[in-house]
Amino acid sequence: MEYVLVIITSYLIGSIPNGLIIGQYFYKVDLRQFGSKNIGATNAYRTLGPRPAFWVFLTDALKGVAGVLLGQYIAGTALAELAGGIGAIAGHNWSAFLKFKGGRGVATGLGVIAMIAPKVTLIVFGVWAIIVYFTRYVSLASIVAAALVPISMWLLHARQEFFYFGILAALFVIVRHRPNIERLLKGDEPKIKAGGTPESGPEKEK
Repeated sequence: MEYVLVIITSYLIGSIPNGLIIGQYFYKVDLRQFGSKNIGATNAYRTLGPRPAFWVFLTDALKGVAGVLLGQYIAGTALAELAGGIGAIAGHNWSAFLKFKGGRGVATGLGVIAMIAPKVTLIVFGVWAIIVYFTRYVSLASIVAAALVPISMWLLHARQEFFYFGILAALFVIVRHRPNIERLLKGDEPKIKAGGTPESGPEKEK
C-alpha cells in the first residue's frame, strides 16, 4: 500500500501543469495556443522569454524531486524513490488535469536524476547545454542527454535499480520527442529563440 500511495501522490504532483499556470496567471497566455503548443520550458522560452521559461523548468524539475522525496518519506527504500520519480514523470507527461496530455518529461526527469545520481545530472546537463549552445536545437540536446543518462549511470557504477530507471526515463523522453526526431531528420525542426509575451493570435510552428 505504501508504494501505491507513493505512485498515486507523485503522479498527481507531476500532473500539475506549471507551464500552463505560470503562463495564464502571470502573463495571460495559454502556452497550448502558441508555438509548439507544449506547456514545457522550451515553448515557454520561445513564447514568453527566458525568465518565465526558467520558472517553468524549475517548478517542473521540483516535481521530480518531490516524487523521490515522497518515496523516501513514505517507504524509505530506493525502489520507493524510483516509484515516486516514475509517478512524477508519468504525471507530467500524461497529466490528469489536461486530459492525459502534457510535456515531454525532460525537466521532471532531471529532477529525479538529480536526487538519485547527482554526478550523472552534472554530466547530462553539461552535454545538453553544449549541444544547445552550438546547434540551438533543444530537442536534439534533450534526446542526446536522455540517452546519456543510463550510459553515465553504467560508467559511474550506479545502483542496478537506478541504472534500469535511467533506461526507462531515457525511453520516456525519446518517445515523447518522436515528432521532433522526424522534424530533425527532415531539417524542419525550429531552433530555439527567445520570445516575448504574445500580443495576438497563436503562432504556427512546423
